[in-house]
Amino acid sequence: MKHALKKLGHYVKRYAFQYFIGILSLIAVDFFNTLIPQITGLITDGLASRSLSFAEIQSYAFRIFLMGVIIALGRFSWRFFLFGPARSIEKEIRNDMFGHLEYLSDSWFHNHKTGDLMAHFTNDLQAVRKLLGGTIITTIDASVMLLMVLYGMIQFVSPKLTIIAVIPLILIIFGDVLFGKVMHRRFLARQEAFSKLSDSVQESISGIRVIKAFVQERKELIEFSRANQNAREKNLGVVRLMALVFPLLDFVIGISTLLTLIYGGRMAIYGEITVGQFVAFNSYVTMLVWPMIAAGECVSSLSQGFASMGRICGILDETPEISDHSNTDRSISALSGTIDFDHLTFAYPSNPRQPVLKDITVHIATGETFAIIGRTGCGKTTMVNLLSRLYKTSSDMIRIDGHPLSSIPLHILHTQIAYVPQDSFLFSETVSENIRFGAFDASPSDVILAAQAACVHDNIQEFPQQYETKLGERGVTVSGGQKQRIAIARALLIDAPILILDDSLSAVDTDTEEQILRNLRNLRKNKTTIIIASRISTIQHADHILVLEDGRIAEYGNHQELLAHNGIYASIYHRQQLEQDLREGGDDL
Repeated sequence: MKHALKKLGHYVKRYAFQYFIGILSLIAVDFFNTLIPQITGLITDGLASRSLSFAEIQSYAFRIFLMGVIIALGRFSWRFFLFGPARSIEKEIRNDMFGHLEYLSDSWFHNHKTGDLMAHFTNDLQAVRKLLGGTIITTIDASVMLLMVLYGMIQFVSPKLTIIAVIPLILIIFGDVLFGKVMHRRFLARQEAFSKLSDSVQESISGIRVIKAFVQERKELIEFSRANQNAREKNLGVVRLMALVFPLLDFVIGISTLLTLIYGGRMAIYGEITVGQFVAFNSYVTMLVWPMIAAGECVSSLSQGFASMGRICGILDETPEISDHSNTDRSISALSGTIDFDHLTFAYPSNPRQPVLKDITVHIATGETFAIIGRTGCGKTTMVNLLSRLYKTSSDMIRIDGHPLSSIPLHILHTQIAYVPQDSFLFSETVSENIRFGAFDASPSDVILAAQAACVHDNIQEFPQQYETKLGERGVTVSGGQKQRIAIARALLIDAPILILDDSLSAVDTDTEEQILRNLRNLRKNKTTIIIASRISTIQHADHILVLEDGRIAEYGNHQELLAHNGIYASIYHRQQLEQDLREGGDDL
């Protein structure tokens, strides 16, 4: 909780003046509220003794009216100056969380589900906003009101009657301590349940095609019902506790009111206090109900708010596994594209004893096309991921332009590499915005040229609004081949010194593939291109071809050299040639 409080203080101090004005207004409202019972008591005594003139009654009425106006203005003021900053801080924390997530390493996202992250951005931030707005108001209002009411009861009526009325209320303080601890645990459990429910919904909606294709709607519904039931139970755990506490609060307050009526009535009968003081005291006891009830609400809201802020701090305190450091060479502002893998060996942190890549040594000169081929799981994608510094490896194992990879500023590294991954991701934006994603200053003509180079321009022309056609979520409204080619156009528009195509032509027919590769050779002269593929036709024109087998170099050379070697590469080539001949023969029939 200390860490969460310190983190919140960092945001709150920016709005210290607004909070000061809001709290001052809140105290003023409470002050004038506590004066009203005194005036009511004076009027009651005056009327009972017939000592008040009509002019004096008018004067008291005017005072009450004036206090009402001040209270109304004060309530507007504290709402404006306390709820406003709470909303602003919520926005800032949300921005900071999103910005921080963007800098975290890929490995972190592998261990954190999307639904859980969404819960941080919704339920947790809502609880923090309530803590910084409503809870602060309730806490200060209840505390100030309690002190002022007690002062009024003692000063204006009777210290003895005040003690008798307050004794039962002391029990609430001890109950609030226990209530807060239990509520903190139950609220954390509720937030975790909401995270799991959110993740279940997100995953099921993302995979709805697979669910329908394998007729697993019933199974997914059962899984969702379980998560939903768990969320219900955890929410009911919080509700049950509150349902128990608030009636107990009412019971204790009722006892206090009863004692006031009995003992206060006796004091009024025997003349120890006046009737006006008795009326005022009962008004004070009624006003005391709110701080006592608010005490339970404050403990609940404080527990929920700090529990949620603790979860948010868990994200904000995460440090990127990959980041710039003291050895980063800030003088590097551009790269030409010469790449060296020097005895590269790598194992994922989740399985450090099982290397995915073993002793890979390769030199790629600027302007060359380098291809990687091999069976699934042999380490092809891992190589290019390491080149992009998505995972940590020894700084001497990979060099670009002679610079150890870790010495290159991350921003420079990422701007100098255009990457088209296996799963081409498109945003729910227009086709043009998706292509311009890495170069928003590109002109419409540049976008068209990139689309033409990726052989997707003609397809886009057939869309309802052409380049202004809005794509569905993750590009669901276009075919797999169109999605890949739009992603390739996006990478080509950047015109980076290094281009990586990670099996990015798998959904494209061979004729279109040949045209795209021809365009690449023309466009990317003097620029380095790395192509990962499963089809020989995609890589046969590469300057160098690396064949991986179980993370090791099995073969290395150009197309003709590898065919002459008559090894794995030649075997793949002949098998694919046979498959193509069989397909063409089938088409002829």
